[in-house]
Amino acid sequence: MPSVDVNGVTIQYVEVGRGTPLIFSHEFAGSMESWEAQLRFFARRYRCIAYNNRGYPPSSIPEQAEAYSEEQSVDDLRALLDALQIERAFLCGLSMGGGIVLKFGLRHPARCLGLAIAGAGSGSESRDQFEQGMNAYLAEFDRGDIEGALRVTAENPTRVPLRRKDPLGWNRFADQFLRHSALGSARTLREVQIKRRTIYQVEADMRTLNAPVLVMVGDDDAPCIGPALLMKRSLPNAGLIVFPRSGHAINLEEPDLFNRTLQDFLDDVEHDAWSPDS
Repeated sequence: MPSVDVNGVTIQYVEVGRGTPLIFSHEFAGSMESWEAQLRFFARRYRCIAYNNRGYPPSSIPEQAEAYSEEQSVDDLRALLDALQIERAFLCGLSMGGGIVLKFGLRHPARCLGLAIAGAGSGSESRDQFEQGMNAYLAEFDRGDIEGALRVTAENPTRVPLRRKDPLGWNRFADQFLRHSALGSARTLREVQIKRRTIYQVEADMRTLNAPVLVMVGDDDAPCIGPALLMKRSLPNAGLIVFPRSGHAINLEEPDLFNRTLQDFLDDVEHDAWSPDS
């Protein structure tokens, strides 16, 4: 598996296909393996790259808390593009990865051909409830109990649709989750997820981002619906699609619909059909 050394850590990634670069950034509970259905589909037309954030093996797992932040995650993504000599790319992220992609776009708009942001923004609303849930999650990671953390994940209502629709897919998700680092997950949860700027806190910044943006959310992903609507209203060149009867990990729940939707967005951007005036 290829890797690059950036910002004092090693970032592992997978690369398939040729053409315009398309980068995939994973959710907190996932990894680059979560994007397999997308890599297999889009590698036919794009240079696809999925990577593991710091804290996710086989990428480096720094011990120090100060080595983790959303800003650092954004800078790791920039450094990865630099190392791979990619000047501009399409970027697609789910949940935590969607937040990273959005914040990357706000910081480096000239490097974005377009952004696809899925299931992002949890914790932007109902903050007390969010932090209470995160603290319960943290307790399992702090004990080194990955299986306990998986049980907490499985009980989340936004994860139920995947288990219902695709039991084998859930088992694969669970197997990948159990390979996570308790230390890396605890650091990421405490320093990245809980401390990141909410979607509402970057509303003014979003109004200045003119890159094409596709916002995707499941209609059963309650914590992310309000943030998705705010992104649609605030980003000048954004579209919104809501996946029916779908929860949080929509790329896993509905891979065919996700891929077709993303492909339509990429096609429109590449043919200059995605603009406020079109």
